Amino acid sequence: MVSWINFAVLIVSSLLILYFYVKSVKPAVLEKKIGEIAYEKCALYRKVASVFMFVVAANFLIYFFYPLPIPLPRTFPWGWRFSVIIAGLIAIPSGYLMWQGMKDAGEETMVPKKDHILYGGIYEKIRHPQAVGEMPLWWVLSFLLNSPFLVLFSFVYIPIWVLMCLAEEKDLIIRYGSDYEEYTKRTGFIFPKKQK
Repeated sequence: MVSWINFAVLIVSSLLILYFYVKSVKPAVLEKKIGEIAYEKCALYRKVASVFMFVVAANFLIYFFYPLPIPLPRTFPWGWRFSVIIAGLIAIPSGYLMWQGMKDAGEETMVPKKDHILYGGIYEKIRHPQAVGEMPLWWVLSFLLNSPFLVLFSFVYIPIWVLMCLAEEKDLIIRYGSDYEEYTKRTGFIFPKKQK
């Protein structure tokens, strides 16, 4: 019973991450309806999305102790240490991208600002380094828990994170106009563009 409740909360929380994060990346759209307070509201939505990310992480941990009764091995056939190595190989580049993106975005990582300019640094190579770094961390947690089910379930977050990035881009075009459109031509969405 606990395993099915945990799974239901995992599904709902994953959808709520998408819902609140998409709301958080639309301050320019919301500003047209309610004025500049939209940026504060979007910061609140971002915090709520973050809370649900922690709930999902807790669901992953609970799943380790209460797995679903499905015909899938509870753990990988290799030892836990090998899963830790895989987790580390994913965590190092992912963590770097996320950290560098947060560093270069500054305060706007969590709090959208109306007067913020386009970012530099790693954002000159790819437009969504934080998302590219953050999304694979679900696999890191899954491998640390040595769970085949959680590794498979983590693929759910690919479309979720892509949808969040696409929603953000629509709002950034409203906020920055032709400057952002030009920026998208010279930078990659999630991978750097080949230089001509």
